[in-house]
Amino acid sequence: MNTTARVGAHAASWSTMNTSSPEPSAAPSPGPGGRRGLPAHLRPSLIGLVALGGALGSAARYGTEILLPAAGTTGGWPLATLTVNLLGAFALGFGLEALARLGRETPRRRNVRLAGGTGFLGGFTTYSALALETERLLSGGQAGVAVTYALATLALGFLSCLVGVLLGERAGDAHLRRSRAAGSEADE
Repeated sequence: MNTTARVGAHAASWSTMNTSSPEPSAAPSPGPGGRRGLPAHLRPSLIGLVALGGALGSAARYGTEILLPAAGTTGGWPLATLTVNLLGAFALGFGLEALARLGRETPRRRNVRLAGGTGFLGGFTTYSALALETERLLSGGQAGVAVTYALATLALGFLSCLVGVLLGERAGDAHLRRSRAAGSEADE
C-alpha cells in the first residue's frame, strides 16, 4: 500500500476514536451501574484532563520560547513557534497512530488521547502565533521570509506528522507483538 493510501486509512481509524462528538441519534453509553451517563465531551473529569494537559502544554511552549533565540536574532524566523508546531505535529501523528494500533479505545487510552493529544499538544502547538508572526513579518517588510516561514511550517508540519504516523504504526505493532508473545508464553 502506498504512503498516501496508508495515511488515508489511518485517518479513517482516528475518526473511530472520537468519543467527544457522538452522533445525534446515539444515546449516551451506560455509566456505572447501568445508568446512562453524560457524553464524553460533557464529563467534568474529562474536561479537567484536557484542561490540565492544555496548561502543561502551554507551559512547555512558553519554556520553548524562553530557551530558543528570538525571531530578531534568527533573520526573522520565529524559531520557537516553528519548533513547537513541528514537534507537536510529529507527536500527534505518533500518539494517535500508536493508540489506534492498540485496538479499541479503552478508558485509559481515551484519557491518554484527551490529556496528551487534545490537551497537551493543543496547548503546546499554536496556529495563532504562526498567523500573527507571519503578519508581523509581512507588515515589517519581510514578505519573502513571511511566505517561506508560513509555507515551510505547513509543509514540514505535514511531513513531521507523516513521520510520526509511520513510527507510531511501527511502535503500536511492536507493542502488540510483544503483548501477544507474552500472552502465549503465559498460556504455556
